[in-house]
Amino acid sequence: MKTRRDFVKKTALVTGGIPFLQAFHPWSGLEDNININRLSVNIFSKHLQFLDYKATGEMANELGFDGVDLTVRPKGHVLPELVKIDLPKAIEAIKVGGSDCKMMTTSIESVNNKLDVDILNTASKHGIKYYRTNWFEYLREKPLEESIEIYKNQIKELSELNKELNIIGCYQNHAGEKIGASYWEIKQLLESTNLNYFGTQYDIRHAVAEGGHSWVNGLKLLKNNIKVIVLKDFKWGVVNGKWKPVNVPIGEGMVDFDSYFKLLKKFKLKPPVSLHLEYDLGGAEKGLSKISVDKKVVFNAMKTDLNRIQKLWESA
Repeated sequence: MKTRRDFVKKTALVTGGIPFLQAFHPWSGLEDNININRLSVNIFSKHLQFLDYKATGEMANELGFDGVDLTVRPKGHVLPELVKIDLPKAIEAIKVGGSDCKMMTTSIESVNNKLDVDILNTASKHGIKYYRTNWFEYLREKPLEESIEIYKNQIKELSELNKELNIIGCYQNHAGEKIGASYWEIKQLLESTNLNYFGTQYDIRHAVAEGGHSWVNGLKLLKNNIKVIVLKDFKWGVVNGKWKPVNVPIGEGMVDFDSYFKLLKKFKLKPPVSLHLEYDLGGAEKGLSKISVDKKVVFNAMKTDLNRIQKLWESA
């Protein structure tokens, strides 16, 4: 009787066995980058879902991004159930448009989900190097610690599959009540995993929103596990009579990018970046396929945030 692992190993042999980890290892040192004064920034395709694949690649290239972080999830640029056909098509079209696609954001949770395995197999065949998983929720009527243990095993299994496919998985820290709001939860999730093939997508905006000044401790705790970073900004504001985090353009909020970038440089960390624009952009911030503002408003915001990131990195 053939197992899932037998199937994956066969698929991995077809895709080629040359490891890419040394070339793409995000903490391999600043010397691996052509220009040490630039970050490698990918645009989160959630904000370009009003464009087709080729136009997404064209705009990413024109605006100065190094690549596209492609949404491969429900309501994303690529729908999971169509991944075998549409993901190769999307990656090729993005390249024709003049950009690249080595990163994707997914709803992947388990090797026991056939669709999740299909996504990883297809992504691996077509040059995706990093992916972000779905977020896990604490299980009802179970102690919090038990939920962590269950998800630890799921991530361990994913890391084993990742190794076979030469792809790196990431779990994002995210403010709120799901697992991963605390950097200690992330650390626990990764305790049993193969850390060469699974780590964290460190999100400084959510780290500051959830932990205030303690984001520094979170960065120190997770620094050896960071594969990709997300960049965005926010500030606290009163919305409908309640205090809430309000997303704003890079450099206009509470994230201390100078201190953050200085620490990244101190730790010799220069991971690939996914840039998110979660502030009001006529629906583009929500991933809508039809937006209520001129497309140039979105493009200008992306270019402005990208320029600010590069200037902040260079001066840090």
